[in-house]
Amino acid sequence: MERRILVTGALGQIGTELLRALSLKYGSDKIIATDIKDTEKLSNIGIKFLKLDVLNLEELENIIKNYKINEVYHLAAILSASGEKNPKLCWDINVNGLLNVLELSIKYNYRIFSPSSIAVFGSDVGGLAFQNSPLNPSTVYGITKVTGELMAEYYHRSHGVDIRGLRYPGLISWEVMPGGGTTDYAVEIFHEALASKKYTCFVKKETRLPMMYMKDAIRATLELMDAPEEKLTIRGGYNLPSLSFTAEELYRKIKEEIPEFECEFEPDNRQDYADSWPDEIDGTLSENDWGFKLEYDLDLMCREMINSLKNS
Repeated sequence: MERRILVTGALGQIGTELLRALSLKYGSDKIIATDIKDTEKLSNIGIKFLKLDVLNLEELENIIKNYKINEVYHLAAILSASGEKNPKLCWDINVNGLLNVLELSIKYNYRIFSPSSIAVFGSDVGGLAFQNSPLNPSTVYGITKVTGELMAEYYHRSHGVDIRGLRYPGLISWEVMPGGGTTDYAVEIFHEALASKKYTCFVKKETRLPMMYMKDAIRATLELMDAPEEKLTIRGGYNLPSLSFTAEELYRKIKEEIPEFECEFEPDNRQDYADSWPDEIDGTLSENDWGFKLEYDLDLMCREMINSLKNS
């Protein structure tokens, strides 16, 4: 089947790199990128860009109908720290935006990728989060992601919608700065290590969170979408195996490459969100169901991040 792909929220941290991967795999002419922000950046790689508010059902349907879309990567979302500042907007975008995509999928029969997050877990989960651990998030962002997972399972069960999702951990990329998440420090720290040789981290040095290099996250996304439907036992969001390190361990690893780099730790309100999340994730089910394994460990990720930023 020829893919005709729509990516919402395409200008965010994940979307920017996912577009490149999709272009390499299926061709730039098979992709429509959308975002509520305007851009001219995508024309040089041959991807058509359209401005879209995912809450506008009529505009969304026109794009799906006019371009005969049969696969949607629904990335439009408000992230954790930003969501706490504007809970209503976070709910509208993350829940009602997904609802629009799900409702139209019944009519137009397209496949959906809709990401979830480790933010679905709360402080009662303990240090290690399993696939079936309790979902009692402490942030409105986490609440919207739990809702999204439940909606995905419902629409698959009740309407046969082929929707798939991953619980992304903190994602680390050198290409795009993050957009208001609690794990943003793990990207900012690399940029400041090279730019100013100093960084003030907004979580405690002993804060341990699940993380993943963006290349592994993009590969996981594409592999999940390629997996045979009959092998999938989860629709809302698979746990992924991930890296687990403290903020201080990351600092020390960067300092091995940049000896003059210094980091201070001054936690702000984002510490509360980080404290409510697990230290690490058990991703056994994603490995068993569709064979996913990490390629990047902490050493390899840090080296590639630093080298890529130096050469960018």
